[in-house]
Amino acid sequence: MKKVIGLVYAFMMLVGASSLVASDISAYLTGSYINAKSAEAKLKEAGFEVIANYESVKNGSTIVFTNSALKAEASKKGRGHAAVMRLFVDDKEKKISFTNPVYFGRAFMQDDYNDKVFSGVKKSITDTFADLMPSIDRLEDDDLSGYHFMMGMPYYEDPDELAEGSQSDLISKAKSYKKGKNLVFELKLSDKSTLLGYELGKKTKKFVKKIGRANAAVLPYCILIEDGKATSLAAKYYLAVSYPLLTMGEFMTISTVPGAIEKDLKKPFK
Repeated sequence: MKKVIGLVYAFMMLVGASSLVASDISAYLTGSYINAKSAEAKLKEAGFEVIANYESVKNGSTIVFTNSALKAEASKKGRGHAAVMRLFVDDKEKKISFTNPVYFGRAFMQDDYNDKVFSGVKKSITDTFADLMPSIDRLEDDDLSGYHFMMGMPYYEDPDELAEGSQSDLISKAKSYKKGKNLVFELKLSDKSTLLGYELGKKTKKFVKKIGRANAAVLPYCILIEDGKATSLAAKYYLAVSYPLLTMGEFMTISTVPGAIEKDLKKPFK
């Protein structure tokens, strides 16, 4: 009898331990092709606000969208990048790919992550686009909030600092640079924070072709203007979390890109 009780106890402990094992979360939700115009209409029907349709790669576009719940979460200090989700419409490969709200919500909200909000956004997307499947790009859920590519690489909390100044002056500079041609979208989150979608240089943005157009939703890049500072996610962090299958060898093929991105995003503020 003692042996039986011991075996039962061991089994219960094993089951309990397995429930604590981290589960993988896909970075993207992929599905059957639908053109950008139809996709925008479906997003609006689902209650989302479409704020940009951007050519992120040749024969492919990124639709940037949000809603009131996302904007409310992103209005918290340092969390502005969680304000938008993205849908990549690949006219070449004939498929679509959403950024997974749960994945990027965990990555960008850190300790402020509210699963009810981001799981709710995911449900709205999957209810509207019914055939979506998890991508093979994924990370363990408990790795996301503290993610970095490897030792010595930046975390979410280590953004590139682009400029300092008054909120209005920084926004004005970003909007007026090259007569506003580089500004993809402007999204006010609070009186102290605004998220901008920004165009990288033609040479810089070619990295998408090199490491995978499937994840072209990584563009447009974003600038967060908050509390008198303009910052952007460190490229060594943002590219790595957006391409979680990227190997060290593949990362080395774009070794000059992080510096080029920071340089591009500093130009409007000089």
